[in-house]
Amino acid sequence: MLDGVSLDQLRTFIAAADEGSFSAGGRRLRRAQSVVSQTLANLETQLGVKLFDRSSRSPVLTKQGVCFLRKRRAVVNRMDAFKARAKGLSDGLEPELSVVVDVMFPLDRLTSAVAAFSGGIPGNAAYASCRGTGCRFAAGDRESLRLWGDGDSPHGRLHSSTRERLLVVKMLFVASPTHPFGVTQGPNSCACPCAT
Repeated sequence: MLDGVSLDQLRTFIAAADEGSFSAGGRRLRRAQSVVSQTLANLETQLGVKLFDRSSRSPVLTKQGVCFLRKRRAVVNRMDAFKARAKGLSDGLEPELSVVVDVMFPLDRLTSAVAAFSGGIPGNAAYASCRGTGCRFAAGDRESLRLWGDGDSPHGRLHSSTRERLLVVKMLFVASPTHPFGVTQGPNSCACPCAT
C-alpha cells in the first residue's frame, strides 16, 4: 500500500498541518475541505498510522504525525528541487558550474559568488577547487571557468579574447630578520614569477 502514496497526498498533509485545519489547508491548495479530508483519510489508511487527532474542533497532529511531517517536508522539498532542475535543463540552463581557482584568489569573494550562483536558481550546483600556482592542467580538465593569477598560469591553452582581468590582489612579501632578504636595505629582487 505504501507504493501508492503520492506527492499530492504529502502536499495536502503538509498544508493541513501548517495551516492548522483541513479547511485552511484546502484554501491554501484551492481545494474543498471535503477533498482534503478524504485525501488525508486515504493517506492514513495507506500508512496504517493516524496522523491527526480529530477528537477536538480542529485536527491536531499526533506524535506519529509530527514525526511524519518532519520527514515528508524534506521529501517534498527535494522533489521540488528535482522538478526545478529538470525544468532548468529543458530550458537550456547549465546544470552546474565547475570553477578552478588560483589559491591566491580571495576566498570570501569566491564563496559569496558560489552561494549566489547556487541559491539564485533552484537545483543549480557550483563546485570550486583551489589549485596551487605550480599546477599544470591535464588534457581532460573540464572546468567551466578558470580564475587564475598572472604567475605560472595555464594561459597557453586559452585564446587571449577569453581572458579578462577581474581584480588585483595586493601581497606583502616578508622575510625572517635572519634571512638574506631580511638583512639587506632597500628593495630586493626575487626570482619568483609572482613578485614582478
